[in-house]
Amino acid sequence: MEIYLLRHGIAENGRPGLKDADRALTEEGRDKLKRVLSRAHGAGVKPGVILSSPYRRALETAAIAAESLAHHGKIVQTPALTPEASPHQVWEEVRSRRDESAILLASHEPLMSATVALFLGSPALTVDMKKGALARIDCDHFGTEPKGVLKWLLTPATAGK
Repeated sequence: MEIYLLRHGIAENGRPGLKDADRALTEEGRDKLKRVLSRAHGAGVKPGVILSSPYRRALETAAIAAESLAHHGKIVQTPALTPEASPHQVWEEVRSRRDESAILLASHEPLMSATVALFLGSPALTVDMKKGALARIDCDHFGTEPKGVLKWLLTPATAGK
């Protein structure tokens, strides 16, 4: 399975009266995501399913991914991708969909960095998932602990203009 881990784009700052879960992407955040996802589309990324945190900025990120990658399925919201979730919860969500050939997960920090580390079999690994970054990890074993291989990590800075 190809597992794509996508950190949400730049979101508006918090302010009184605005719940964290309701913060939207900024225009800059949308633009940077589109650059990353355009490169991913050019590399042949075609997720069979897109899962997202139910937080607004992650859902908006997942919607941009669906559009950019010509994904016509429904975006599936899951609590396993909320900021409070654990990488092991993410792994269980992926394991439950092991029949997919490719899956994209839209979520938050520090969950995305910790999930990349766990999926690579090294939970102590430090990974810098910038806002709008997309990582590809391939995994063909779905035991209780993941054993993936990092294929690439694309950030807005390396995606070009």
